[in-house]
Amino acid sequence: MFYVSEQYKALLKLVSEAQNQSQAKKLHCSIIRILTNPDTFLSNNLISAYSRLGNLAYAHRTFDQIPQPNIFSWNTILSAFSKAGRLFEMQEIFKRMPDRDGVSWNSVISGYASCGLGYDSVKTYKSMVSDGPENLNRITFSTMLILSAYLSSIVLGRQIHGQIVKFGFESYVFVGSPLVDMYTKAGLIFDAKRVFDEMYERNIVLYNTMITGFLRSGMIDEAKHLFHEMSDRDSISWTTMITGLTRNGLDLEALDVFREMRLEGLVMDQFTFGTVFTACGSLVALEQGKQIHCYIIRTEYMDNVFVGSALVDMYSKCGSIRSAETAFKRMTHRNIVSWTAMLVGYGQNGFSEEAVKIFSQMQRNGVQPDEFTLGSVISSCANLASLEEGSQFHAHALALGLVTSLTVSNALITLYGKCGSLEDSHRLFNEMHIRDEVSWTALVSGYAQFGKAKQTIELFERMLADGLKPDGVTFIGVLSACSRAGLVDKGYEYFHSMVQKHGIMPTSDHYTCMIDLLSRAGRTEEAKDFIERMPCCPDAIGWSTLLSSCRLHGNLEIGKWAADSLLELEPENPASYVLLSSMYASKGKWDDVARLRRGMRDRGVRKEPGFSWIKYKNRVHIFSADDRSNPYSDQIYAELEKLNQKMVGEGYVPDMSSVLHDVEAAVKIKMLSHHSEKLAIAFGLIFIPAGLPIRIVKNLRVCGDCHTATKFISKITQREILVRDAVRFHLFRDGTCSCGDFW
Repeated sequence: MFYVSEQYKALLKLVSEAQNQSQAKKLHCSIIRILTNPDTFLSNNLISAYSRLGNLAYAHRTFDQIPQPNIFSWNTILSAFSKAGRLFEMQEIFKRMPDRDGVSWNSVISGYASCGLGYDSVKTYKSMVSDGPENLNRITFSTMLILSAYLSSIVLGRQIHGQIVKFGFESYVFVGSPLVDMYTKAGLIFDAKRVFDEMYERNIVLYNTMITGFLRSGMIDEAKHLFHEMSDRDSISWTTMITGLTRNGLDLEALDVFREMRLEGLVMDQFTFGTVFTACGSLVALEQGKQIHCYIIRTEYMDNVFVGSALVDMYSKCGSIRSAETAFKRMTHRNIVSWTAMLVGYGQNGFSEEAVKIFSQMQRNGVQPDEFTLGSVISSCANLASLEEGSQFHAHALALGLVTSLTVSNALITLYGKCGSLEDSHRLFNEMHIRDEVSWTALVSGYAQFGKAKQTIELFERMLADGLKPDGVTFIGVLSACSRAGLVDKGYEYFHSMVQKHGIMPTSDHYTCMIDLLSRAGRTEEAKDFIERMPCCPDAIGWSTLLSSCRLHGNLEIGKWAADSLLELEPENPASYVLLSSMYASKGKWDDVARLRRGMRDRGVRKEPGFSWIKYKNRVHIFSADDRSNPYSDQIYAELEKLNQKMVGEGYVPDMSSVLHDVEAAVKIKMLSHHSEKLAIAFGLIFIPAGLPIRIVKNLRVCGDCHTATKFISKITQREILVRDAVRFHLFRDGTCSCGDFW
């Protein structure tokens, strides 16, 4: 009889592991047929099998058929309902139990805890202690410590620690690990270390927990020392070190530990690979990432969704977006993390349109976006200056209840700011219940891009008054605003405070802002002195900024110095040729203009063509100078002709300094009249309904003539025209521009 029961027990275990419901029922029938009244031992195994299969109805029925269930029977059915979160049935069984032991109490405590009912778990634990300390065991204390950490309740954790000592469980390593973990999660690393030091017996789990605590607290040397002290290390030990080093910004060391782990021949899991890909992405170590990718292809983790998502993220951060795309397409299983990794990758690499498309594809696949996905796609719309699509995602966020998320709210503030809707941006900011540094920086940057120096500075000062710490991006916005308004002294003040008060080391962007600040104010000599005192040479944008201002202020000497420096730094950059040519042309030095053109031709340097685009009825219409490819070209050019006549009548005089060709004045005027932004504006006047603003995006800076002409157009037509060029926003309204003609 015993032998038959053991056979059935083994078979029941096999079918439950295989999740085979029908075979379990067949075995049950066979047991009843052969053993008319199965013993309690076999009935308990049937309950366990049905519980593991999730068939609680059959488990309960089997239990009810036992004539005299023993404590194991009661605990088995109690545990089944506890693990399933069926708390009502769990409570009823617990009340009916004639006897209870530690397993019974632990099942109820775990059942409440797994359902997030911490108060009920604590209440049950207190009843357990009152019932008799003999039922307390290491599982009880381990569960309560895990609950304390989950609830972030150090008071409860210390009380449990006290009872662990009182009842003599302090030397149990099974209790020591969750105790150390509880203290480290509460930030009490030295309490955790004291518990660890007092443990006479230490196993790998305890070591791993202490190392995790050190790494979580930034105590890298202590973690390394403990890691090397271990006589026996498992895969978790190595993965813990790799993860901790990566999270502390020590990505190179993390890769070294990964290499050592491979040499040890240890088994690696999804967390090992996922973390090492994160390290490669942070280091932009594409070759190492590719090598690890090749290694993973030979393992079972190639189809792992966690590893696949990390792989997509790594390739994206390394700028290899096509490899990221390929890795994403080859994934057999994708979750929200995978889709978000690909979407963010597109956005980070300048493929904002693809980011918007893949969001739509994700929705078609039935994946619901979370706050990070939605925030990322809204950011992509901001980069595209696509207010229409961005507004749709705003509505989507409202429908999903995600608009209160900081990530989404900050992205929306940036979106409306970059699309020129500062009122909407500020309204959203005011509606936020919680704001962080990113919220303030997004609004500050929005006002700065419009050249609204006064409002930008006021916001920045409010941010400081609220006790928030600005970052480097915030200061770029503030310095840019000072530059646009010609506030040189204020700009110097903020630049010095950035270093002295806030401990932020200037980057090339901050130095460029200062060069721009001085150059725009006509203080080109001072800008040159500032550059010579810089700890590093300006980047291409910095030299171009100085060169552009020299062209504006007619300082040929410093302009030539800036152009030569830019050519030395980036020989293929057309900016130095174009801007210097413009300076020579303004002084009538056409031979020098021709020489520069020959230099461009000989070096194979080509000036980036100017494009302007406008969105109408979900379609983007792109224009270049003298473009007649648009199906509405005849109407557009006719509209421009009418506008030109009205503009001349209002006093408009073409600014021919923008034409770098030695041709007749009439030819220059004709060339100016068909610039890309003028064509786009004419299209907007024809098709965008009256009362709505005309929104234009341009890939280059607006030229002086187009800026003047657009002011006249806004006055003549009484239309609001918003132009976002490569540098900033220009809001034209009733003959004026928001930049105050200082751009």
